[in-house]
Amino acid sequence: MSLPSESRLTRTVGSTGTAHARTRYATARSTTELAVRGDRAWRRARTAVVAAWRGVSDTVTAAGWLLLTAAAAGIGLGVAFGWVEFAVAGSIAAALLVLSVPFLFSARAYDVDLSLGHDRVVAGTHVEGTLRVTNIGRGIALPGRIDVPVGEGLVDVYVPLLRHGHEHVQQVVVPAERRGVITVGPARTVRGDPLGILKREATWDDTHTLYVHPVTTALHSTSTGFIRDLEGQSSRTIVDADISFHALREYVPGDSQRQIHWKSTAKTGTLMVRQYEESRRSRMIIALALGEGEYGTDDEFELAVSAAGSIGIRGIRDGRDVDVVVGGEVPEFARRTVRTIRELATVTTRTLLDELSGVERTTLVGPLADVTSLARETHSDASIAFLVCGSTQTPRLLQGAALAFPPDVAVVAVVCNPEAEPGFRRLGTVTVLTIGLLDDLRHLLARGAQT
Repeated sequence: MSLPSESRLTRTVGSTGTAHARTRYATARSTTELAVRGDRAWRRARTAVVAAWRGVSDTVTAAGWLLLTAAAAGIGLGVAFGWVEFAVAGSIAAALLVLSVPFLFSARAYDVDLSLGHDRVVAGTHVEGTLRVTNIGRGIALPGRIDVPVGEGLVDVYVPLLRHGHEHVQQVVVPAERRGVITVGPARTVRGDPLGILKREATWDDTHTLYVHPVTTALHSTSTGFIRDLEGQSSRTIVDADISFHALREYVPGDSQRQIHWKSTAKTGTLMVRQYEESRRSRMIIALALGEGEYGTDDEFELAVSAAGSIGIRGIRDGRDVDVVVGGEVPEFARRTVRTIRELATVTTRTLLDELSGVERTTLVGPLADVTSLARETHSDASIAFLVCGSTQTPRLLQGAALAFPPDVAVVAVVCNPEAEPGFRRLGTVTVLTIGLLDDLRHLLARGAQT
């Protein structure tokens, strides 16, 4: 009879231990859930406090913080020590803060639409845009101001009081005096009190990119002097099969029988085959120097960009293969071991001018000699190369850059110097054109085509 009782005792003890284990598990679980909930509550509270602080800091100006400090200090000291003057000053500061609050209302009551007449212009002109502001709020929108960022500048537009559904149209003039890529927008409304105590800003996502193209000049299609026939330009490379006939020579094993000239063979009694000059499609390479030290002034660089654009446009319109290359940016620590170039898009004249709008000279690119060397490796079928640079390029540097091309490639160096007289000279195998004005390029290229 003792065995069953022992068995019951054992089961009782086992069930009690399991109950304690479940209790401990439930307690630990509830503690963990409380910790997780507390952490989430803390994160939400912290996020709300940070958002509130950002809203206050973006709304209260320096003058507002000064008034807030004056109100707190004046009223506190006036009440604590019975100083009437401090209490009056603090009350006035508090009143100004309260009166400036209504000016913040309806900050999002505007619908702003900004449009530009053109998205591409030539340097030295301007673009007219239209700013259309509509009151989409339920009530009357108080007078305000809209700021339109234009590059690094800012255009302010005053918006008068607008009733619901009414709009205000303002013409905006965007200056485009210098070549570059200008970002216009996004428009930003700034609403605040006349004293500048509080302000609230609202931004719209309407932005425009304005390409300010370099000034170019029209070049005649024959100015470059490399258009010879419809099939291509005959080079000095002799090949066995092409279009431009060169001479006859004796047959050697391996020559194609189709090239045998049977009339000459009958006359001489020896198999004779034709030789040809290789005809290639005219590929033009324009290497534009971008090094900071490769130009004496900013005017030289702008003249160089305009010259490169003028030559490239003429080549594209003539149906030539045009490659405009510039030095690629390389960090200072890798300048001695890394060389790179960047090719500008030349699909159309507009894409080329868009690319030229954004080029700037910098100290992070290699010299012109590196650009020409890599350009020759990339485009081995070049027939003519233009090297566009500034006045700091010496004859030795120009010759070194031109040596990257083989003797059958015509090399023309365009040296841009607004203070120099236009000139045309030979420097070994290199033709050097010195231009002081953009129109000099047209005259000197026409002169070079005639010589």
